[in-house]
Amino acid sequence: MVRLVKWLFYLAILGFIALVAYAYIGPFFGADFSPTSTEIRQEIILETD
Repeated sequence: MVRLVKWLFYLAILGFIALVAYAYIGPFFGADFSPTSTEIRQEIILETD
């Protein structure tokens, strides 16, 4: 049981390292992580008494 937990821990660490590497190296391979930006305008009516 301890061996299984140890391997799962190693797998989680390896997955985290792979995720960080993909975040930094991904844009060089065409992955675009920037969100699409759109302007939204909404009329606000302030009530004054």
